[in-house]
Amino acid sequence: MNIQMHAQGFPLSNEVRDHISRRLAYALNHGLDKVSRVVVRLADVNGPRGGVDKECSIEVRLKGAPAIVIEDTQAELLVAIDRATERAGRTLDRRLNRRQDHPGGPPFSPEAAAGAAA
Repeated sequence: MNIQMHAQGFPLSNEVRDHISRRLAYALNHGLDKVSRVVVRLADVNGPRGGVDKECSIEVRLKGAPAIVIEDTQAELLVAIDRATERAGRTLDRRLNRRQDHPGGPPFSPEAAAGAAA
């Protein structure tokens, strides 16, 4: 799995890089063969002013399917990373389950279901 990490407003330490890698490996474990790339963007939105401003954005690129994009903002950077990786893993699992339920067609979308019901 190709993981790209970017930080805006602060240096990205080796400890944070390792934490992100471990959390992603655990969260995306079920679909690693379907993931082509993961881009993690971290930002300190308010800078030195503080507050709930540590943002983690995770983009999971899938082979043959639209990307999954998850964002989370918290006061602590590691909490934002943990929450975003957990949500990315759950979203990937749901997406893969939908593809298994509909193997011949495109992944299930709520818009398509609403159009078919009308």
